[in-house]
Amino acid sequence: MLQSIWDDVRREFNFGNMVNKIIIVNVAVWIVVALTGVVFNIINGFSESPIFEQVLRFLAVTYDPWHLLTHPWTLITHMFLHVSFFHILWNMLFLLWFGRIMGDLYGDCRILPLYLAGGLFAFLFSFAVIYPTSLKDGISVAYGASGAVSCILTAIGVLSPEYSIRLMFLGNVRLKYIVIVTILIQVLSLGTLDNIGGTIDHIGGIIFGILFAVQLRKGRDITEPVANAISWVERTWDRLLTPSSDHKKKGPRSASRGGRSVKETTPKTRPSFMRKAGGEAKKSGHSSRSSTTYEEPELSHQEQLDAILDKIKERGYNSLSKEEKDFLFRASNQ
Repeated sequence: MLQSIWDDVRREFNFGNMVNKIIIVNVAVWIVVALTGVVFNIINGFSESPIFEQVLRFLAVTYDPWHLLTHPWTLITHMFLHVSFFHILWNMLFLLWFGRIMGDLYGDCRILPLYLAGGLFAFLFSFAVIYPTSLKDGISVAYGASGAVSCILTAIGVLSPEYSIRLMFLGNVRLKYIVIVTILIQVLSLGTLDNIGGTIDHIGGIIFGILFAVQLRKGRDITEPVANAISWVERTWDRLLTPSSDHKKKGPRSASRGGRSVKETTPKTRPSFMRKAGGEAKKSGHSSRSSTTYEEPELSHQEQLDAILDKIKERGYNSLSKEEKDFLFRASNQ
C-alpha cells in the first residue's frame, strides 16, 4: 500500500499541475516537521522541547534582522512550513480552489512565481510594519503559506471578478464577493492583537495580489523576475546532473559496405509497401524521372484536442485562438 501511495505522489509531482506540486511539498514538510516535534517532545518527557523550537527557527522567519541575514533561506522556506493541522488544511484548500482557477485561466506557469513573490512581499510588508513597533517583542517566529495564498486568491478575484464557484451552504458565489469578504475580515482583525503578525502578512499578500492583477491587465507581469530566477535554478540543476562531454561514452561505430557507411548505401526511396503506407507517390506528367512526395498526415480529432488542452495547462484558456475555442466548444458538446 505504501508503495502504491508513493507511486501516486511521484506521478502527480512529475506530471501534475503546479498547484498540486506546491500542495505536495507543503504536506510533505508538515509531516516531517510534525514527526520531528513528536520525537523531540517524547525525548523531553512529553513536554515542549527547546530543540524543536530551534528547528522551527531554522526554517521560519523572524523579525530580527540578524536572524534574517544569517538565515536567508527562511525567506522561502517559511512559505512551506506549517505546524498546526488546521493551519495547513485551510491554506491548502484555498490554494487548491483558487490556484487551479488561476492556472486554468492565466497559465500554470504563473502559479509558482506568484506564490513565491506574493509570500515574500507579504512578509516584507509585515516586517516593515511590525519591526519599528513593540509588536515584534511578542512574536518569536512566523511561518505559513497564508500570505502567498491570500495573494493568489485576490489576484484571480480581481482578474476574473464574475467567475463563480460553488460553496457549501451558499451555492454559486462570484469571486469578487469572496475577495471583498476576505479583505473585510483582515481589516476587522486588525482591531485585535490575536495573531497580529499573520493578519498583517495576509494584508501584504492581498496588496501584492491587487498589484499583480492590475499590472497583468496592462500586459506586464511583475513576477517575471521571480520566474527568470526559477528558470535559472532549473537550468543550473540540469547542468549539474548532465555529464560533461569529456565523460560521455563513445557510441558504437557505424557499419560499412565497401568503405561507405550503411546510411550512405541505403536506398533513398522507400519500398512500394512503405510508399503505400506513407501515401501514394505523385508522378510528374511530362518528365521521364519520377519524384516521390510524402504528405504530412493531418492530426486526428483526439490529437488536436490534446494539443489544445496542453496549451491551456501551460498558458491558460485566454491564450487560445478563436478557432481553438470553437473547436473545444464543439468537442465538449459531442
